[in-house]
Amino acid sequence: MTVYLVGAGPGDPGLLTVRGAEVLGRAEVVVYDRLSVASLLERAPTRAKRICVGKAPGRSDISQDEINSLLIEHGRAGQEVVRLKGGDPFVFARGGEEARALQGAGVQYEVVPGVTSAVAVPAYAGIPVTLRHSSTSFTVVTGHEDPDKDHFVDWDAIAKVGGTIVILMGVRRWPSIATALIRGGRAPDTPAAAVRWGTRPEQTTIRATLDTLAQHELRAPATIVVGEVATERLRWFESRPLLGRRIVVTRARAQAPDLSRLLTAEGAVVIEVPVIEIVDPPDGGAALRRAVSDLWVYDWVVLTSVNGASRLFGTMRDSRDLGGVSVAVIGPGTAAEVSRYNVVPDLVPDRFVAESLVDAFPAPASGDGRVLVARAAEARDVLPEGLVAKGWSVDVVEAYSTKACEMDAVQLRAATEAEIVTFASSSTVRNFVAAVGRDNVPGVVACIGPVTAETARLEGLDVAIEAEVHTVPGLVESIVHWASS
Repeated sequence: MTVYLVGAGPGDPGLLTVRGAEVLGRAEVVVYDRLSVASLLERAPTRAKRICVGKAPGRSDISQDEINSLLIEHGRAGQEVVRLKGGDPFVFARGGEEARALQGAGVQYEVVPGVTSAVAVPAYAGIPVTLRHSSTSFTVVTGHEDPDKDHFVDWDAIAKVGGTIVILMGVRRWPSIATALIRGGRAPDTPAAAVRWGTRPEQTTIRATLDTLAQHELRAPATIVVGEVATERLRWFESRPLLGRRIVVTRARAQAPDLSRLLTAEGAVVIEVPVIEIVDPPDGGAALRRAVSDLWVYDWVVLTSVNGASRLFGTMRDSRDLGGVSVAVIGPGTAAEVSRYNVVPDLVPDRFVAESLVDAFPAPASGDGRVLVARAAEARDVLPEGLVAKGWSVDVVEAYSTKACEMDAVQLRAATEAEIVTFASSSTVRNFVAAVGRDNVPGVVACIGPVTAETARLEGLDVAIEAEVHTVPGLVESIVHWASS
């Protein structure tokens, strides 16, 4: 067994290396620090023991010697241990000390380098640390040492070497560091920038000069860049339309990642608070199994959601059970789920609501046409009633049910402090309002379509955003349009 010293990168979970993700995915113990992103911890098995040894500026909850002992203890116990460290474990992260302690104790270890904040954070702020003709070198230095008392860093030499200076952990001592650099020969009007929470949606950048940066409110964790390159504004990350906006995703845990990923790509701080869980229907799926065994008697199968499609096809032997039965679905998401089973839907209405499917549905060729509707136990009756009115004989089978999920205190606080809440179904609206109370719902309500929006209004909410295209991408597009207008 091995202790892995893994660089988690500067904050963006997507910057974790392939090797880092691999060892984290099989970890039995994860020892992580304050700068690790929560979503990275979710890559570890659920059974893995998670130990926080976080340190914050000005305080230390656990000493480095205690961390070393912790790693040795679990390593000797024969466990797969991941020491998850912000940035790169060998760049001002004390990974060398941990490696030395493990080696001295005879514990096998491996170093998994990470993307260092010294390069990634300026890049996310649109600042290249090198630039042809203006900066052909860069120096990375710790700002942890006090220039007025300690002599571990030769600030005069750093000031004279030229190029870009990147200072990590320097917020607390920045006024003294700036003075030392000016004293060493750097011009007071040298451009300088401080990037806080770099590579994360909360990222903010302050631009000033070596002499004036201290006049701004600087807060850790921040990466400070000094040099001509600090004037560059090659904005690609900070120009994302939802940057820093806190958005709640209320979908079931298994379905939340699709929406979360799209929101994150637009710069949002995503707060996943699943308020529903997809479970078996009250009969345990018995009615669905009976219907599948007799699929041949139907002319059409109608599927209204991804969950209904996955449950139906999961009960079938394979697509041959459909025989000559036609398939109608609501929405491209449901169509995509059906296509996973090598079935192309025969009917997908232009608008992704039950009413539109009823309008587009053909009349039966004879008086005995039969339709099977596989749907949620809590679904509206608009669809089966509309098909009956058209002359079809309709059997409704409950393919799944939704169950309310409870929020813990952390989720409740995060959800109520957010700016935007998203709803992709009526059940998420009702359960969220029941959990937080109508008065504590975030001020901006975004709904995937008219049915969900109507439920929100019935719950007393003002709907600010209703997706024109009733899909997850359509919902994100509408939120982006709202934020940009």
